[in-house]
Amino acid sequence: MTETIFRRKIYHQLLSWKNHSAGQTALLVKGARRIGKSTIVKEFATNEYQTHILIDFANTSNEIKNLFHNISDLDYFFLRLQLLTNTDLYPRKSVIIFDEVQKMPLARQAIKYLVQDGRYDYLETGSLLSIKNNTKDIVIPSEETKITMFPLDYEEFRWALGDKTTCPLIAQAWAAKKPLGDDVNRKLMRDFRLYMLVGGMPQAVDAYLRTNNFSAVDQVKRNIIELYEEDFRGFDPTGRASKIFDAIPAQLTTNASRYQLSHVDATSRSARLAKTVENLLDSMTVNIAHHVNDPNIGLSLSKNLDLYKLFLVDTGLFVTLAFKDKDFTENIIYQQLLSDKLPVNLGYVYENVAAQILRTCGHQLYYYTLPSETSNHNYEIDFLLTKGKKIYPLELKSSGYKRHASLDVFAQKYRSRIGTKYLVYTKDLEIGSDITMLPIYMLPFI
Repeated sequence: MTETIFRRKIYHQLLSWKNHSAGQTALLVKGARRIGKSTIVKEFATNEYQTHILIDFANTSNEIKNLFHNISDLDYFFLRLQLLTNTDLYPRKSVIIFDEVQKMPLARQAIKYLVQDGRYDYLETGSLLSIKNNTKDIVIPSEETKITMFPLDYEEFRWALGDKTTCPLIAQAWAAKKPLGDDVNRKLMRDFRLYMLVGGMPQAVDAYLRTNNFSAVDQVKRNIIELYEEDFRGFDPTGRASKIFDAIPAQLTTNASRYQLSHVDATSRSARLAKTVENLLDSMTVNIAHHVNDPNIGLSLSKNLDLYKLFLVDTGLFVTLAFKDKDFTENIIYQQLLSDKLPVNLGYVYENVAAQILRTCGHQLYYYTLPSETSNHNYEIDFLLTKGKKIYPLELKSSGYKRHASLDVFAQKYRSRIGTKYLVYTKDLEIGSDITMLPIYMLPFI
């Protein structure tokens, strides 16, 4: 089956690197598995260079691998590489791709000398977890530029569906701070809910385009989740990592102010579980939001390393994971979410997609909880952003409700620190005197 190539924004980052680096650094594209790293670098190499050689270290010959055991004679190295791949290389007009570079640490170490040689450009792809776990006894090259790749964002998803007008319209409305009208908002929310269900994993998007069938899409996502869990067993044969990963939807459902590791594994030491969480983060399959103890412009300065929430990197995968133990035919979330009849206890799907949007836009994730003085209820600010010398609190609603008690309490306590307050919900844009209420599809533009 022919591989589907989707338009991706990271292409411009690759092009910027090529133009500005001019061979002075290699480029490492890191990210979770199955998000399209290999596809985009191959497309880039084909379009922007006269020739390219792709070495997939997950599936290449021992002859090519053996070349990296001795690169003292680069003339011989390049001669053999060209013969083995039947590809001619041209100085400053060719690029060599090291795909799944984590599987061949010697190749990554060779980057230092290959870049210094200066004849060709070099692209690398890999999982951060595997890269970190396969750097023992090698010299990490400083001649690397690193960029992070995420699943398709909402605009890229619309591009895949052949729609180039929706997101510019949303951006224009946000810039003008003008409502779009109830009818338009209903359509845009329906379109956005489709993205939440399918997600941004290229294989899932391709399955949707080919079949127009949620069952086929769901099966693709289940396969990806199984692949991730196989990877987890590589660094954690005990299964703790898979348990922590699988419990993310359930943990968000509890409305607890943090991910409670003890509820997942009550027998392991906290230090061991913390290392497992760190490995999960390095796999880039999850996003983390840290609680801040003192919300101010330097959010990272007061983040609590022991209090955090976990989200999946892709909300489409999140939807499937939430019902992984059921057959697709029992997965009511597809029908309910698409028809905007999501029960209150499934509102965490919106929280996950908000985390995904913010992280993809380059924000680190932080949240804050305030205990109530009159009850056991906690007031929670779902996400905190900073701009200039102000903090911008966001409260999420999975409906059109305009109540925002948490924002009000937070604003009263930290009045001098706050810029705009945001209520992110499902209704049309509404600019109030002290709060901005915006539909979730506008979140990428704030």
